Amino acid sequence: MTNRTLSTVALAFSISAAAFTAQAAEIKNIVIVHGALADGSGWQKATEILEKRGFNVTIVQEPITSLADDVAATNRVLDLQSGPSLLVGHSYGGMVITEAGNRPDVAGLVYVAAFQPDKGESLIGLASSKPAGGMNIRETKDGKYLYLDPAAFAADFAADLPKDEAAFMAKSQVFAAKEAFTAKIADPAWRAKKSWTVVATEDRSINPDLERDMAKRAGSKVTEIKASHAVFASQAQKVAEVIEEAAKEAGK
Repeated sequence: MTNRTLSTVALAFSISAAAFTAQAAEIKNIVIVHGALADGSGWQKATEILEKRGFNVTIVQEPITSLADDVAATNRVLDLQSGPSLLVGHSYGGMVITEAGNRPDVAGLVYVAAFQPDKGESLIGLASSKPAGGMNIRETKDGKYLYLDPAAFAADFAADLPKDEAAFMAKSQVFAAKEAFTAKIADPAWRAKKSWTVVATEDRSINPDLERDMAKRAGSKVTEIKASHAVFASQAQKVAEVIEEAAKEAGK
């Protein structure tokens, strides 16, 4: 074997080893997509926990005007990250990360009490397949947006949060365009990426059995937490632990 050949082999081995090391590195970027009827502020506790553990956390404040708009908003945040990211979606945010997660710089997907759709499925179609305990969604007067009746918000969305926190969430909820709830998924990222699911066992916004079924179909690693739909806020420590574990496993 000539010196030139040896040098070529050594260079190829060096490049392969570097690529493997990069792939095996723990993911440090966490990008969170909040759900409908809430904004990203409820993720403050979980964010603080993750940041203390060395993660770079960014929350997408999507407009919820359409699925396409919300995927675009997520892409803009992903563009700001240096290195691979773990995408986390709550509720409707699961629809968003299922599409946005197809980017090559997304290492994995975490669904937190979220919709985990397959190709051709919409949020409204999935929600109708196994109705949840709360049925208090209302239309705005113009018929274009949906919101959760503030009088039922605590019971349906945040039953395990302190009353003042649940009341504030009701007052600050983000209305969702009907178009966002009827849009269908084109290419589900979980078919090609690792995924994890948090099932909120006391969820009255998404039927817990639906969360289980979607996770099983996707082959996701499942963690069940006794909590309301607002599990990300009421059980921030446990949710942060799932995200941390996912970040470590996604980098392997």
